[in-house]
Amino acid sequence: GFAYEGAGMGLALLDGLTPWKRNRLQQFLADAGGEHIYMVYVGMGWALARLPWGINRYLKDMGEKNQFPDPLLGWLALDGYGFHQGYFYWRQYVEGIAIPKKLSGYAYSAFDQGLGRSLWFVYGADINLITQAIQNFSINRQADLWSGVGLACTYAGGVSKEVVQYLSTAAGTYLPQVCQGAAFAAKARLRAENLATHTEMACQVLCGISAEAAAEITDKALENLPYNQRKPAYEIWRQRIQAHFAIEELIVNY
Repeated sequence: GFAYEGAGMGLALLDGLTPWKRNRLQQFLADAGGEHIYMVYVGMGWALARLPWGINRYLKDMGEKNQFPDPLLGWLALDGYGFHQGYFYWRQYVEGIAIPKKLSGYAYSAFDQGLGRSLWFVYGADINLITQAIQNFSINRQADLWSGVGLACTYAGGVSKEVVQYLSTAAGTYLPQVCQGAAFAAKARLRAENLATHTEMACQVLCGISAEAAAEITDKALENLPYNQRKPAYEIWRQRIQAHFAIEELIVNY
């Protein structure tokens, strides 16, 4: 998965820096990279962070009909951008809680999910430090940050079952967002046919279901997904998944 993330970054850089054949990334996604589309788009976000005009051009393309690479998963490039800024410039974006100047509208939410993913690595999967860091952000940013933490925990792993259980408790009212991130991770791994034991374990602990079942929830949430609303389809998709887990949590705690 991480290799395809690097491939996405490299191809996006080539597309952005060379005046010829500027569709390498799209050709890759149409062929060998298709099964790893989640990670490829995240890697593209790293490239956008490195190219001076990257984010501005990408956001402009998003506003033009038929120009946005993928009306749904293309938002993951903003997630990758958020991860890049949080991981490499953590003093500014994590400790300093800087707001990215080049973004606007929904792009902030996509950015924050990626920023949340970076916390898993910046703080070495220390749940207490991650929780403290998130609490320093404004309340309107915390849900997306927790979503990213759940995604990173489930995809990357590196911790025991007890730590994942502690994450479930520490998330508090944001557990549905953590579960949505976990479901994203499960779907990404299953689509790429590289399901890991730690991903299965995290889904069992956080979501109370298997990784396959969590991935199926993301698929079901795509049914009749509207693409002509003011709110991006990607966010409607995320909210549907979060709502599913919120209802499940109410049933369990009833």
